[in-house]
Amino acid sequence: MKVSVLYGPRDVRFEERDDPKIIKPTDAIIKISATCVCGSDLWPYRGLNPITQPTPMGHEYCGVVEEVGSDVRSVKPGQFVIGSFFVSDNTCPHCQAGYQTSCQNRELIPGAQAPYLRVPLADGTLVPTPELPSKDMLPSLLTLSDVMGTGWFAADAANVKPGKTVVVVGDGAVGLLGVLSAKQMGAHRIIAMSRNPARQKLAKEFGATDIVTERSDEGVARIKEMTNGIGADSVLECVGTQESMMQAFRITRPGGHMGFVGVPHGVVLNGQDLFFAFAHIHLHGGPAPVRRYLPDLIKLVWNGKIDPGKVFDLTLPLDQVAEGYRAMDERRAIKTLLRP
Repeated sequence: MKVSVLYGPRDVRFEERDDPKIIKPTDAIIKISATCVCGSDLWPYRGLNPITQPTPMGHEYCGVVEEVGSDVRSVKPGQFVIGSFFVSDNTCPHCQAGYQTSCQNRELIPGAQAPYLRVPLADGTLVPTPELPSKDMLPSLLTLSDVMGTGWFAADAANVKPGKTVVVVGDGAVGLLGVLSAKQMGAHRIIAMSRNPARQKLAKEFGATDIVTERSDEGVARIKEMTNGIGADSVLECVGTQESMMQAFRITRPGGHMGFVGVPHGVVLNGQDLFFAFAHIHLHGGPAPVRRYLPDLIKLVWNGKIDPGKVFDLTLPLDQVAEGYRAMDERRAIKTLLRP
């Protein structure tokens, strides 16, 4: 089969690799129905995460089970399934506490931008849908593998509650789905920080009540002005740069909550600032435990309560994956969906 492989900065190739096979009795093989390019894939694509060898790409996936190992019990061939970008046994103490991306046996899913995928620890990683979904539902179900679950975790980590004021820093797919998550959780006011008209429009569709275009000092000043000098109850940091992280800290009110899910690059925190300038802020984040939320998010999509698939504004055949990366890198697309 042919798969997406990154050779170096901005060098994505679609090339022949061996078909995946069952290696361990806990594995499953799935036929991919839809996959995509993630914003976090752009870090190595841009050379900011160096790679030392050609690397199969992709970690978001959904599809139909083709084959299972002898120890797999929770899924079977023919079922449509969605899995997290990290595999987990879902039985260790960390999994039982709801943090499957810290599973004692975790592995990052590699090579999902492909027609077929081997998923280790299938029983703990994959969640079946009630039945085979329609094609129209695929984009929204695919988001549950990462970006919708990550946006939900950002809102959960930021303790979004009914009646609260929320600010979302970042207008990529995760930030936009953080807006959608905050709306579902009952936030009274949701302020999306964005300079992109198309992303602003989608943020409003998802539930944003206000748009702030300013950044850095001006952005902080604008949020303080809008909140009577207090700051936001909940802030979702969905970028991972020094600027976005500091902005998020500075607009969170004392006693407020900040959820951070942007993969950090170049972020440095000063201990004195943490103790004094950002005193009494509740800080929670990291790789989203998507597996924790999958059953409930599947129900929300299945019942038509949410439509997170709107973040895909470009759909390409898998063999055009390189263009999918280029479009996102150049901000011509929010998120690229790939169909095998």
